[in-house]
Amino acid sequence: MAPPSRSPHSPLRRPEHGSGPARRSLLAGVAALGALGAAGCSRVATASTTGGGELLDRLRAQGVVRLGIAGEIPFGYIDKDGNLTGEAPELAKVIFKRLGVDRVQPVPTEFGSLIPGLNAQQFDVVAAGMYVNPERCEQVIFADPDYQMLDSFIVRKGNPKGLHTYKDVIEKKAKFATGTGYAEIQYAVDAGYKQSDILIVPDQVAGLNAVEAGRVDVFAGTALTAREVVKKSSKAEATKPFAPLVDGKPHVDGGAFAFRRTETKLRDAFNVELRKLKKSGELFRILEPFGFSKAEMTDLTAKELCGG
Repeated sequence: MAPPSRSPHSPLRRPEHGSGPARRSLLAGVAALGALGAAGCSRVATASTTGGGELLDRLRAQGVVRLGIAGEIPFGYIDKDGNLTGEAPELAKVIFKRLGVDRVQPVPTEFGSLIPGLNAQQFDVVAAGMYVNPERCEQVIFADPDYQMLDSFIVRKGNPKGLHTYKDVIEKKAKFATGTGYAEIQYAVDAGYKQSDILIVPDQVAGLNAVEAGRVDVFAGTALTAREVVKKSSKAEATKPFAPLVDGKPHVDGGAFAFRRTETKLRDAFNVELRKLKKSGELFRILEPFGFSKAEMTDLTAKELCGG
């Protein structure tokens, strides 16, 4: 629970790392997505292209906002009881309530279909912990990030090869894995790792299994997903979070809600409430149950991550 990844739709991904950094669903709620998705496939009304859009007014009148989610723990998913949850949906419930919209409705889709689905008006907002990057900023507008994220490695207990950065992976000729569409693919390639040598697995659970079985030395993902997935492992651990290098400089990712480019009025109103939650500390209380730490709270702005 997305980065300088070259594909504008790849996770972290992310958020997220993305699915932050990043990211695919772990275990819960996958079976429930199909049934809920069938109810959310109709197109929403076309947004106005003037005056910042009229969507916020229509949402208030309708009393419901449709959230595009990707079935990815902990960012946005359906739990074992069939309920919508995750850091982004729970935050959306609070903010949209304050904006006069009482209900949220999930529209599950693949992570890579979130931006196309948003722009095709299949839902009103992307609530999937999506990383903000310049490529995505050409297609949608983002609220300011509600969290920031560093990378972390899953390694065998004791970290026998001493792997703490992508440079370490290359210098020690470690067998490297990461997830499908993860930003960490590009981070490793930028550091000098040959892309064809990277083992690509579906998610962090598969990455943990690969490390435990000795098929790879290291799996790269977001700090949050790495530390959560190793909690019950007796064979693996997560390394200390670190910032990957992008253009030679440490880079911190941030995950945020995405809106159609015409809907600046809705995005701006969302940002006002988000800033209030940050200032009061309520944002952390909303995100903490999903594994977020205070170190992952942020004052980054979408403008910064979009490249100014």
